[in-house]
Amino acid sequence: MGSQEDFIINNIENGIDDHRKGLVSGTNNVNGVDQNNKEQWSVGKTPQNLSSSMVRKKSDPIIVSNVRFQMLRNFLNNLQEVILGTKLAVLFPAIPLAIAADFYHFGRPWVFALSLLGLTPLAERVSFLTEQIAYFTGPTVGGLLNATCGNATEMIIALFALHENKIDVVKYSLLGSILSNLLLVLGTSLLCGGLANIKKEQRYDRKQADVNSLLLLLGLLCHMLPLMFRYASGVGDSYATSTLQLSRTSSIFMLIAYVAYIFFQLKTHRQVFGSEEEDDEDEEKAVIGCWSAFGWLAGMTIIIALLSEYVVGTIEAASNSWGISVTFISIILLPIVGNAAEHAGSIIFALKNKLDISLGVSLGSASQISMFVVPLSVIVAWIMGIEMDLDFSLLETGSLAFTIIITAFTLQDGTSHYLKGVILFLCYIIIAACFFVDKTPMNDSNGSNLENVLELSSNYYAGVLFA
Repeated sequence: MGSQEDFIINNIENGIDDHRKGLVSGTNNVNGVDQNNKEQWSVGKTPQNLSSSMVRKKSDPIIVSNVRFQMLRNFLNNLQEVILGTKLAVLFPAIPLAIAADFYHFGRPWVFALSLLGLTPLAERVSFLTEQIAYFTGPTVGGLLNATCGNATEMIIALFALHENKIDVVKYSLLGSILSNLLLVLGTSLLCGGLANIKKEQRYDRKQADVNSLLLLLGLLCHMLPLMFRYASGVGDSYATSTLQLSRTSSIFMLIAYVAYIFFQLKTHRQVFGSEEEDDEDEEKAVIGCWSAFGWLAGMTIIIALLSEYVVGTIEAASNSWGISVTFISIILLPIVGNAAEHAGSIIFALKNKLDISLGVSLGSASQISMFVVPLSVIVAWIMGIEMDLDFSLLETGSLAFTIIITAFTLQDGTSHYLKGVILFLCYIIIAACFFVDKTPMNDSNGSNLENVLELSSNYYAGVLFA
């Protein structure tokens, strides 16, 4: 009798233990998503993805649920998610209008303006599609995909400009993206966030800002060395060859540094770049299939390439028609329009007192352009037989240097208020005004300025000697 009671008691205890284990496993598995694998579900949630997600909207599945054929229903569902799943969908008509304007030979400034407007929603949709693919590829591949395609629009425009041998457009558009992210995006985010949370101090994690600041300073060094070498060596074929070799070597090391940064971000110190929004995003899942996302991404890339070709081919005509320099269009207008979605999302997160995400958008994008897109453009130009270096001329490099230094000083204490945003925003306005009044032809911005400086220097020293 006692053994039977012991048997019953043991069964009850085992049942209680199994029930407890079930509760524990239930807490680790919500809606079929294992919380131990939470990292895999947050693979696409980089600050850039989170920022772009602020301009997205949820679609209504009832609209396509009554379609009879499965294949047609899937296509309409994908069309609804990809095309209508963004608040920027109102700008999609600019794409066929740009194509029609080019086909019917309308004014080339119209083609340029419509192409710029069409690139705005496409850049946000590329971020959405890479996020969808990341749900199926795992954390490492998804992170690499986001790191590579984060600035796809800038890379494609740079490639077409290189194909047209418009090296200055490549340099200035990439430089403008860095300035825009560090001063305009970060400045307006700190300004709006400070005003919205004026009664409390805004804080952020300094570790992420420190890592990106180091990368930006390394990129600045690689830009300044060819410039200083040019002024130290003078004008000549030997100078041009040496500067080109120095730039190509520096570009290789910049890419190595960027690979180390990606490994640091995705593997060894993932927690440093972790987003505070990840816990809220765990229940999200892919809304389109993996191969569908790849297909849409390929189609979007082709359209971006077409519009980028229009932008590069009509930028001089737009400059002459509007009475502003190509330098101003490349440095100021192109970056503002190309990254409008991320910029808006960054400001919204700052308003919600989520500065870590806003900093991740601005600093992360600037670091990616400086350490990946710029040196990659130099290497691609090298393969194409085009002599592109890292010498961005004196005015442009000086603007970049002061921008990085001011940003680093602004972020050194880990706190923020609206005055910091005001300072950064005014710095961007002053730099924009400088390039607006600068009417120097791009092809003459390097050699002629150097010759003038050398001539003035030689005249000065000659006067001192004969005096």
